[in-house]
Amino acid sequence: MTRLRLLERLRRGAESRLVLVSAPAGFGKTTLLCQWLATEHAGGQVAWVSLDATDSEPAAFWTYIASALQSAVPGVGSAALELLASPGVPAGTVLTALVNDLAEAPGDVWLVLDDYHLVDGPEVGPGLAFLLEHIPPHVHVIISTRADPGLPLSRWRAHGELVEVRAAELRFTAVEAATYFNEAAGLDLAEADIAALEQRTEGWIAALQLAALSLQGHGNVAGFVAGFAGSDRYIVDYLVEEVLEHQPGEIRGFLMETSVLERLTGPLCDALTGRSDGSHMLATLERSNLFIVPLDDRREWFRYHHLFADVLRARLSSQQPGHVPLLHQRASLWYERNNLADEAIRHALAGEDFDHASHLMELAAPTIRRERQEALLFGWLKALPDDVVRRSPVLSVFYGFMMMAAGDLQGVERRFEDAERALAAVPPGQPPPWADTEELRSLPATIAVYRASLSQAQGDVAGTVEHARRALDLAAPDDHLSRGAAGGFLGLAAWVAGDVPSALETFTQAVESLHASGNLVDALGSTVILADMWLVAGRPGKARLLYQDGLRLAQAQGGRAARATADLHVGVSEIDCEAGDITGAKGHLQNAATFFDRAPMTESRYRWFVARALTTWADGSPDDAIGLLDQAEQLYRRGFFPEVRPIAAMKARIRIAQGKLTEAGDWARARGVSVTGETSYMREFDHLTLVRLLIAQQRKRPDDGGPASDAVHLLERLLESAAANGRAGSLVEIRMLQALLEDVQGHRAQALHMLDRAFAASPEPEGYARLFLAEGPPMQALLRAAVEHGRSGGHPRRLLGIASAADAEAPVQEHKPPVSAGDLLSARELQVLKLLQSELRGPEIARALFISHNTLRTHTKHIFAKLGATNRQGAVRRARERGGLL
Repeated sequence: MTRLRLLERLRRGAESRLVLVSAPAGFGKTTLLCQWLATEHAGGQVAWVSLDATDSEPAAFWTYIASALQSAVPGVGSAALELLASPGVPAGTVLTALVNDLAEAPGDVWLVLDDYHLVDGPEVGPGLAFLLEHIPPHVHVIISTRADPGLPLSRWRAHGELVEVRAAELRFTAVEAATYFNEAAGLDLAEADIAALEQRTEGWIAALQLAALSLQGHGNVAGFVAGFAGSDRYIVDYLVEEVLEHQPGEIRGFLMETSVLERLTGPLCDALTGRSDGSHMLATLERSNLFIVPLDDRREWFRYHHLFADVLRARLSSQQPGHVPLLHQRASLWYERNNLADEAIRHALAGEDFDHASHLMELAAPTIRRERQEALLFGWLKALPDDVVRRSPVLSVFYGFMMMAAGDLQGVERRFEDAERALAAVPPGQPPPWADTEELRSLPATIAVYRASLSQAQGDVAGTVEHARRALDLAAPDDHLSRGAAGGFLGLAAWVAGDVPSALETFTQAVESLHASGNLVDALGSTVILADMWLVAGRPGKARLLYQDGLRLAQAQGGRAARATADLHVGVSEIDCEAGDITGAKGHLQNAATFFDRAPMTESRYRWFVARALTTWADGSPDDAIGLLDQAEQLYRRGFFPEVRPIAAMKARIRIAQGKLTEAGDWARARGVSVTGETSYMREFDHLTLVRLLIAQQRKRPDDGGPASDAVHLLERLLESAAANGRAGSLVEIRMLQALLEDVQGHRAQALHMLDRAFAASPEPEGYARLFLAEGPPMQALLRAAVEHGRSGGHPRRLLGIASAADAEAPVQEHKPPVSAGDLLSARELQVLKLLQSELRGPEIARALFISHNTLRTHTKHIFAKLGATNRQGAVRRARERGGLL
């Protein structure tokens, strides 16, 4: 029966952030939503997710959400699913990808979360709140729940962004109860009997439905109605007994045995009951309105009404407790035969058949690794008893990797040792007792790779090399994945040591192995690291070719390589920026941003903000560049790749260029950088930043030769290391700084000689521009002198041309009438200004804009300066006076 009064209330959901249908069990929440969507949104973009308690793990929850959205709206959710397959990806990154996909969806999208109370909690709630706060206006979320969720309902209610339907509205009125009993159920009850039932159930739909079922064929309607009383629990117990006792024995048995299933289909039911009439029984139950809900249009899959299923399971556990595990085990075997590994493993776990669950996990491991679904495997492993995990070498190793991905490094090695002991215990000549998979056969090499990974995470370079070499010794010639991973760790170890030729040789082979393994996504991601190595080798042209080849391969893969495509564009952007092509650099950053919208990653986002900061600095906005680096710093997570350009040092370089030497000196002291410190490649960027500070101090105090003397000795040590280890890119920078150092001491001839050597240090000097131009007027004066003396080929003239073009593109200050606030402020400043007029506090504004509080303060200071204001109210008032904004 259609309930028009409630459908009208729900229509307001199209104008709201959230529709909340909250009431106790059995109040018709799901039925109402089905009617509404069928009436109002038939054929629309509706993603319906029926939740259960096993979905409370965030990875599982968001996997089901993204999958449902992908089915409803093609293209939406694919990026989130890709991220969820990678262990350790922050929830905010996954949700940002989902929001960005939804923003591009055409037309209204409805996401229905049915039985949300089963998953509500601190694991899932904050993520859902984030999603609701950021979904675009054409996306609507509907939550059906037995209890109010832990979401900021009061705030949304106050802002008119919440439509609520609660038990008071869901209860059947007397008229609706009469319509249901006499028209839908066909009982023709007297008005007094209907009123009594409606009063005693208080309109509780499930109780009325159970009463109608019990009354069918009942000879004493008045006696039944008179005896109908008690609390909800007793009413349910009484009515279920009445319903079940009035059903034939074969139906009672079918209901009880199949109640362990979350979803029902005929052959699956047959596997549990040992009968062959499962499909017929399901059709009979649907016709009889026995609390069964179809899950597809073909009526092949069903589920029981959750309340009814709960009662059936409780009775089964009470009457036949020993039969429950057997039913789950039968379900597991059916799912296994039908290649549904997830459900097979779930039921094996529920049936406490842990050895079989372990075996199924071993069989699934190759597919899990190939499809990057480690998060799913980790969820299974948590449900296994620890002694079962330890008996399986494959699962022990994956459990150790799971711990490592979660940052728990303490017990990882013990898991690897468990696996090795189990492997060693197999008698020679006998087959191992575990699933015979490629994962098992390559396990010794995998253990060595993971040990190399553990050593890398712990900063143990020697251990990384030792284990990576052992992995290469153990890996079969065709085990390209293990060989590629091991070679990658050897290359990274050489890079950390500053040995670029060795790093290039080894890492190149590693990338080739990843290509051979078919793991193109990882191969493209590793290309970014390989290009970085070529930049250190002074070969920006070679790095550009790698990026371009990678982009062509990624384009052929479509959405599968979205993350790698974004990374590759960021890399080309940095090369363009260094070459002085700021327009090209910005274009690649824009291209990267479009792919980030589909598949953002923390590491990628970090590099995107760094690259954006470099172009912003090149555009003459150093303060904004530092703000972008602040955002990069928030996103940066120490991983398996060396931090060769610390963000703090990059900010210090900008402050030195601004003349803020005190702040730069604070950085050096905090970082512990000194002229006497050990010079290693991992500290090279810091030390070259310190040299810039010393040169600036010498320029400020020309009579004090101390800073220059310190810088001379430090550069000599850095030069020796870079020359010995093939770091031509470092040599260009060191020679350039030596030229500035000579010039600040008044040695122009020596300065020009060092400038010659700087351009000669790389076989591709045409790839360098910003390295020189970022040093500002002192470098430009030296470049002009080089042109006058005919030094350094055409490079000085080329750089001066780039600088002149940048100056010509800079806006000319003219006397004009006051411009509007919209023209005066940047796009980000306009966003900040609009929120300044709200009641949000500073930290809340920062969170709303995904920026740090420090960055917000920087933007606020810029707004105040541009508008001539000293506080929020003044800035808003001045903006209104100028017009064009508020």
